[in-house]
Amino acid sequence: MKRIIVLTCLFVPIFLIAQSKSFLDVPYLETSARVDTLVTPDRIYLNITIQEKDSRGRRSVEEQENKMAQKLKDLGIDVDEQLVIKDLSSSFKRYFLRSKEVLKSKQYSLLVYDGLTAGEVLVALEALDIANTYLEKTEYSKMDALELELKSRAMKKAQKKALALTQPLGQKVGPALHIVDSYGTVPVAYAPRMKMAMAEMDMAAEAPLDVDFEKIKVETSVQVKFKLVE
Repeated sequence: MKRIIVLTCLFVPIFLIAQSKSFLDVPYLETSARVDTLVTPDRIYLNITIQEKDSRGRRSVEEQENKMAQKLKDLGIDVDEQLVIKDLSSSFKRYFLRSKEVLKSKQYSLLVYDGLTAGEVLVALEALDIANTYLEKTEYSKMDALELELKSRAMKKAQKKALALTQPLGQKVGPALHIVDSYGTVPVAYAPRMKMAMAEMDMAAEAPLDVDFEKIKVETSVQVKFKLVE
C-alpha cells in the first residue's frame, strides 16, 4: 500500500513597516513662556433671599419683593434683565390652637456692573430690612478675547526666548514643531458667603464707597518646540 505524504509549507509574509520621521528626530529647542494680567470684574452677582417674617406683623414675600424691585429701579437697575429668581420654597409650621401656616421664601440673583452699585444695593436692601444678602461670584465679560490676547503674547515671548538662546550659537530658530498651552484664572470665581451684618447705625444715611472688587488674575503659559536650522 502506497503512503501519500503531504507536505505542508507555511509561508509567513514579511511586511516592511515604514516609519515616519517624528519631530524628535530633528534638532529642536524647547522653551516656555508665561504671561498674566489683572482685570477688574464687571459682572457682580449678589444673592438675595426674602423670607416672610414669623410674627404678628408678618410681611408677605410678594410685598417685600415689590418694594425691593422699586428700590432697584430707583438705582437705575433693569430688574427685567438683571434680576432672576433662583429658588422658591415654603415651610409649614403648626401653632398651638392655630391652624397650619405657610412661610414662604424666595432667592434671587442680582447682576450689577460695578462696586459702587453693589454697595448702593446693599444699603437699599438694609433699609428694607432685607439683610440676607451676600456676594455670589464675580466675572469679567471680555474673558474670551483676553485669553486669546494672552496666548498670542505668550507665543511671542517664547519665540524671543528661543532667539536669545540660539543667536550666541550661530543657529537659527525655524518653525514651531509642537505647542502646548494652558490657561487659568486666579482668584475666586466664587467669593465667600458674606452676609450683611445688621448695623446699629442708620446705614441709609451713609453713602457707600466707590471701590472696586478684588481683581481677577488671568494667566496663560505655553511650551513650544522650535526646529533648529543652520
